[in-house]
Amino acid sequence: MFSNLRSLIFKLDPEIAHSLAIKSLKLNFVPNILDSNKDNDLFKTKLFNKDIANPIGVAAGFDKNAEVYNSLFKLGFGFVEAGTVTPLRQYGNPKPRVFRLVEDEALINRLGFNNLGAKNIADRILSNKQIGLLGINIGPNKDTNNRHNDYIECLKVFHRIADYITINISSPNTEELRNFHDQNKLNELLKIINNEKKVLNSNIPIVVKVSPDIKDKEIPKISDVLLKNNIEAIILSNTSDSTRDELNDIQKHQKGGLSGKPIEEKSTKLIEKFYEIIGKKIKIIGVGGVDSGISAYKKFLAGASYIQLYTGMVYRGPNIVNLIKKELKELMIKDGVKHFSELIGKKTISKII
Repeated sequence: MFSNLRSLIFKLDPEIAHSLAIKSLKLNFVPNILDSNKDNDLFKTKLFNKDIANPIGVAAGFDKNAEVYNSLFKLGFGFVEAGTVTPLRQYGNPKPRVFRLVEDEALINRLGFNNLGAKNIADRILSNKQIGLLGINIGPNKDTNNRHNDYIECLKVFHRIADYITINISSPNTEELRNFHDQNKLNELLKIINNEKKVLNSNIPIVVKVSPDIKDKEIPKISDVLLKNNIEAIILSNTSDSTRDELNDIQKHQKGGLSGKPIEEKSTKLIEKFYEIIGKKIKIIGVGGVDSGISAYKKFLAGASYIQLYTGMVYRGPNIVNLIKKELKELMIKDGVKHFSELIGKKTISKII
């Protein structure tokens, strides 16, 4: 069904198409109709000690203003991450700022944390209680004088509302945000966040979202900081702003973060490298090019305990989570795997990959 609609949707500006998708989900125009694996024991798991139906989540960026998280749960996703949210409302970067690279099954965005602001979004969630596990991705306002304080302000707003909070230090569209990958700067930020959690008497799980463009030598340093600060999970990874010479689409040199198939292998290798150091001490949420059972399978084998997607939904449609579960089930049966968790970090377990 979606394949028939896709050519029409792709004639629209990507940001307009996204707005229509949000409106359709609000009105329940996108029913979950093909999920034969709903509540399948193969996929049931826990995230931050809470039961979820499956380890497939929606990455931040799709539901920026927390408008349709419950509709996404109804589509079959195990968890949803809204945002990125900043303390104050901001427009983001000038349009056009989202580009489809159809030939590469990718997107480039330079949105710049466009959102309605923390209080407005918190009020929206409070008036529409989540029916599944909801994370909030937070970041600083573009013109802030104190980025530490912006993270803290968002923590104060959401620590009683969200099921977890993701610290976004890796968007390529906010100038110098990635400086927080520096070991000392990251340690300082996480210490401030943990101190504020104590002040708030909060046990909210903290997740850190990392860039796919970091150098190998940074991986053990970042891992050490995360372990010392008792970070519960790491998201690997955000969009990439590295070279696009190998891409085919005419829009490949647009400025912004690249997502989708071209970064699949890059993010999977990053997961492997982090998993070699942190193992299961810190849960890994794998993101980047997930659009099928085989791409999800590879993320689990590399060391991810959970996966997220966004661009995959643009290209495969709103029923993607159910397609992935169906394909995953077939792969697991072939490999004699009884639960997806048996795959995590077991690169040698699969006979078919």
